[in-house]
Amino acid sequence: MLHLGLGNFFRAHQAWYTQHAPDAAHWGIAAFTGRRPDVADALRPQDGLYALITRGPDGDAVEVVGSVVDVHSASASEAWLRYMCSPQLAVITMTVTETAYRHDPHHPDVAALRHDPAALVRSVPARLLGGLIARDRAGTGPIAVVPCDNLPANGDRVSQVLRELAAQVGPEAERAVDRTATFVNTVVDRITPRADDADIRTARSATGLTDTAPVVTEPFTEWVIAGEFPAGRPRWEAAGAVFTDDVSPFAQRKLRLLNGGHSLLAYLGSIRGHRTVAQALEDPVCRAWLQRWWVEAAAQLTGPGLGLSGYQAALLGRFANPRIQHRLDQIAADGSQKLPVRILPVLQAENATGSHSSAATQVLAAWVCHLRGRGAPVNDPHARATDAGGPLTAAVPRLLRILDPNLGMDLDVVAQVVRQAEAIERENGEPAFEGSLS
Repeated sequence: MLHLGLGNFFRAHQAWYTQHAPDAAHWGIAAFTGRRPDVADALRPQDGLYALITRGPDGDAVEVVGSVVDVHSASASEAWLRYMCSPQLAVITMTVTETAYRHDPHHPDVAALRHDPAALVRSVPARLLGGLIARDRAGTGPIAVVPCDNLPANGDRVSQVLRELAAQVGPEAERAVDRTATFVNTVVDRITPRADDADIRTARSATGLTDTAPVVTEPFTEWVIAGEFPAGRPRWEAAGAVFTDDVSPFAQRKLRLLNGGHSLLAYLGSIRGHRTVAQALEDPVCRAWLQRWWVEAAAQLTGPGLGLSGYQAALLGRFANPRIQHRLDQIAADGSQKLPVRILPVLQAENATGSHSSAATQVLAAWVCHLRGRGAPVNDPHARATDAGGPLTAAVPRLLRILDPNLGMDLDVVAQVVRQAEAIERENGEPAFEGSLS
């Protein structure tokens, strides 16, 4: 296996699943950093070994993960191409964040690949394409490309970007994509807070070894996978991965129940004085809002194997874990980009049936109050450009238009959000701006 993006999430997720597969002894991962070499520099003297600290509500479980057998910085292009051409290579996984999937037709990597597929390139699409061209020339057969970032239809997206890039590079590049890669869609989930000096001491105490790059994670993990693996793969299903024909129902489940629930708690919870998800969940008001949102959102989720009641129970356990410090201000950031995919589909589906979504509009009302200076500091450049002050009757339609131009003109939705925002401001102290109607 080859991995691009040697970070904490990969080491708590794909590397962990590979370690726990029953055929783990037959597999090893050569991992490359996405940009900075720091993690590779830390793991190289440790032969790729590291401690994984699973932080449950009642204590830590520590294990040494050994599935990463080689580590490299992003600049190690010769090593990258050597692995890409290897007949033993079967799978490439990636955790490179959503922005790395963008293809800039004017990027200098395009001209570099036209000249030489082995050129040192910087962008993720160019690095993948250069490797596939080299593999096609070597004739070592097709492999599976498995992106593991929080991007809808991530495998389809990578395929699209690579084909667009290949069309610019030339016919050989297009043939290489067709002949050497399948693209796998995934849904992934596991929280990995940043490790600190105390975690290094925890790892040393549990293992007797000094680890300068331990990983902290939560007990919960999820990996849903759909696609073909022409050269084989580890038996991840025995470690808990779910294989299906379509990941989209699982993606919607996560987006609406987990991510939508997080947004709700981020705005209401911080307005009510809480700092973390676990603290917000202890608040009966926040918990009641969350349960109301889940009832409304879950009613629109369909598909085999979703196990909605079990999933919600697992989420409650995750949210309540006081030893995972998931900060509300981090979740609250960039709500203008998050709410259209997390909250609005539920609101729109409810409106289409003639119902009026009170849970979805509550989240929007809390977001409006957040933009008006309540709770977590506003970190949303897109929303900051819009005036949130003045009477709620004027501010609400202005702010809702950020999420969807039509939403600010829906008189029923605007009236409901105004009423709910008034209640939030009335129940949680003085208004942030003069002239609001609370």
